[in-house]
Amino acid sequence: MPNIQEKTNGAHVILFDSTYFDTPEAEIFTDQFWSNQNKIIGQATGRGTTYFFKHQNGEYVLRHYLRGGLVGKILDGQYVFTGLHRTRAWKEFNLLHHMANLGLPCPTPIAAQIKRVGLYYQADIILCKIPQAKDVFNILLEKSISPDIWQKIGQTIAKFHQQQIYHHDLNIHNIMLDHNNKAWLIDFDKCSVKQGEKWKSANLSRLHRSFEKEQRLKNIYWSENDWLALQTGYLEF
Repeated sequence: MPNIQEKTNGAHVILFDSTYFDTPEAEIFTDQFWSNQNKIIGQATGRGTTYFFKHQNGEYVLRHYLRGGLVGKILDGQYVFTGLHRTRAWKEFNLLHHMANLGLPCPTPIAAQIKRVGLYYQADIILCKIPQAKDVFNILLEKSISPDIWQKIGQTIAKFHQQQIYHHDLNIHNIMLDHNNKAWLIDFDKCSVKQGEKWKSANLSRLHRSFEKEQRLKNIYWSENDWLALQTGYLEF
């Protein structure tokens, strides 16, 4: 069972699950710390670099919160501080914990830190790595996905929607399949519990556009029939 605790030292706050880290220090949120111990097992590059590392008997993901666009070039990983509970790391950590309690297929939150500097803050998060999983985009670069698995993906999205979980950036890169073809959703930054129903169709439309875009740019193994199978799974769940 998770044991979520909070460690505060002035303007520095660490949220953590003590079943994984007894008394975490700020150094665990740096890739250099894990690199010095030869624990880095991989990395992925997007807006920033995400690091994968080993710790004891598990594998984990370290991600830094970074801004995009023109603002990101000026402020990089800095955000205006308007209260601890409104920081992106705090929100994502607690949303992940909430979803895990609901049994939804998402990463398990391990630790998050918020460091306040003047009017701004910086933040990082550590998650459990989903074992033997690959994102749908990279799978479709190599091969097609069968209709029954597309239906499973649709059912998975429906599970989140039925619990009113709004994924701000539902796209082809944020859906993963593990070695048993179980579907997972990842990257819940800026996501939330959202009431109502109208947003759900817009969320699916965003995902559809993501598939269309990558099919146009990368010629992935995807067609509208695959989308229909996903919709079938979603509607029948």
